[in-house]
Amino acid sequence: MTTPTPLLRDVFGFDAFRPGQEEIVEAVARGDNVLAIMPTGGGKSLCFQLPALMRQGVTVVVSPLIALMRDQVRALKEAGVAAGALTSGNTDEETAQVHDQLAQGTLKLLYLAPERLASVSAMDMLRRIDVGLIAVDEAHCVSQWGHDFRPDYLRIGDLRAMLDVPVAAFTATADAETREEIVQKLFAGQTPTTFLRGFDRPNIHLAFAAKDNPRRQILAFAGARKGRSGIVYCSTRAKTESLADALSRDGHNACFYHGGMDAEDRRAVETRFAREDGLIVAATVAFGMGVDKPDIRWVAHADLPKSIESYYQEIGRAGRDGAPAETLTLYGPDDIRLRRTQIDESPAPPERREADHGRLNAMLGLAEALGCRRQDLLAYFGEESDPCGYCDHCDRPPELFDGTTPVRKALSAILRTEEWFGAGHLIDILLGADTEKIRARGHDRLPTYGVGTELDKREWQAVFRQMMGRDLIRPDPTRHGALKMTEAARPILRGEAEIQLRKDAVKAASAARAEAKALVSEEDAPLLAALKAKRRSLAEQQSVPAYVIFPDKTLIEMAERRPANLDQMARVGGVGAKKLDSYGAIFLKVINGAAEEAHPARRKAAANGSGDVYDALCAAQARLSRGEDGIGKPLSCSATLLAKVAEVRPDSEVAMERLLGERRAERFGAAFLDVLRTAG
Repeated sequence: MTTPTPLLRDVFGFDAFRPGQEEIVEAVARGDNVLAIMPTGGGKSLCFQLPALMRQGVTVVVSPLIALMRDQVRALKEAGVAAGALTSGNTDEETAQVHDQLAQGTLKLLYLAPERLASVSAMDMLRRIDVGLIAVDEAHCVSQWGHDFRPDYLRIGDLRAMLDVPVAAFTATADAETREEIVQKLFAGQTPTTFLRGFDRPNIHLAFAAKDNPRRQILAFAGARKGRSGIVYCSTRAKTESLADALSRDGHNACFYHGGMDAEDRRAVETRFAREDGLIVAATVAFGMGVDKPDIRWVAHADLPKSIESYYQEIGRAGRDGAPAETLTLYGPDDIRLRRTQIDESPAPPERREADHGRLNAMLGLAEALGCRRQDLLAYFGEESDPCGYCDHCDRPPELFDGTTPVRKALSAILRTEEWFGAGHLIDILLGADTEKIRARGHDRLPTYGVGTELDKREWQAVFRQMMGRDLIRPDPTRHGALKMTEAARPILRGEAEIQLRKDAVKAASAARAEAKALVSEEDAPLLAALKAKRRSLAEQQSVPAYVIFPDKTLIEMAERRPANLDQMARVGGVGAKKLDSYGAIFLKVINGAAEEAHPARRKAAANGSGDVYDALCAAQARLSRGEDGIGKPLSCSATLLAKVAEVRPDSEVAMERLLGERRAERFGAAFLDVLRTAG
């Protein structure tokens, strides 16, 4: 079995694995049944693509979306890997090429949609070819408790039993119940080697802000990140359309996406998002699963997500390349009221509704957090961490104050009006407002009337929002959303507990960091822009997404390191041997203003790290081309042969003669051995 490290460098262009990848790769490569739960952007695809190259036979990859499969196949082909997909979106030529490669035994990865497993002809084909491994992407789709159940995933277990080969299943979102069902359905109850990797995505900046003219907030956030790809998640279809229109009128390249669109229109948006730099998509949560675009630089939520699981999955679509990415989540009392009502009015059994309220409470707890956001987020997934230094609260710690007295006043107003009113009327009571509604109901005679004048209306709105966020009060769907007190509030009302609130939230809705973190220094920004322009041109010529050429992270490293030659270019992360050969000179010309002309053998030497040795061998050969005395008959080795010497590094005269032949070894052998010994 091939070892992973050379393949990681030469094929995928990485010097090292991301945390947690190596042991998963090794387990899959040796034929273990594997279940890996890894964070979105943690490099799941590499964990089955690399073992596929290490193992005999074809690796069959079951994946849920045609667009995702096509993107991964394109990227693999660019890296020099024999990969193909059989989908309804194939041209006749593409399908014929896949079948030819299968017949010749050269295909290493075959992508299939789960629906294909219902086809008798597809199952017969899989019996005939040499399948060595089944990889299951988005494995949570097999679970009826998962958020994206797909019945055709249930056929994977039958496929495994028929072929009797190992299964490697991957997902980013699986709680204990879902994991148990994955094991039962995909592994027939046998215990796979399980990897539960950390959930931290340290390159993603987390930020929340109370709604204060949300359209203006989204436009300001996008405006500071102009030209960078982003997603704005919205709770309604209508909002996706209106926000996309507002973004377009503000000078952005923007479009919308939701489930009410024609399938062809949705595919067009998916294709644009994959291929265009800087496109913003305003979308419902229908958009995103299977998005393999690694250079999404930001994700904003125009409305509060329904749970931390949903939030985590959606923000996880940003920064999959490991480069800095940013998020903004807007929320307000209307969001909380809507989410509570959706749960209360759902047909789910009581225990499920209560669990959904618990998940919403956790989401609200993150929104109303008093300390580091990442600590709270990771704690939800059972992980401990120090303050991250990369969230809005670590940027600017919130100022806290003792909110016990205002909260008690608010609770008293709720109880004295018998839990029949919303926040607006209750705030009017606390401020002593003279309204017809207050007079008609005699609420100006309540003990709580006018007791809250130490805060203004906006500040009271923030207090009520934080109380809803802490689940001290809830809207009652049977009373048209009137606020009612929960059991959690009683200790505060009775004077048995105190509560801290955020003063910054009381003073004003915080403006989420309007300034965008620069991807590179000001000095390197023009070069990065030029590299992106060249990448875009190449991608358009080849009709592939830009990141298939190089992801943002690779271009950022080029702009910062400014490689001067192919050897230095080969050491840039993401530049493998195939891409160095295809694009190395092109991007060097952008960086240095002139292309380095190099023999293909020299480019190969650069890719495998022996470029300097190759150059030294060339120099030795030039010195001895006419012999030690300079008057002999000219003799030389081909560039390919010199590259072979640099790569193989024979360590004796016998080994050198075996490689060069007697005549060349006699002239160059001793000098070449000296070069190799000096190089170590």
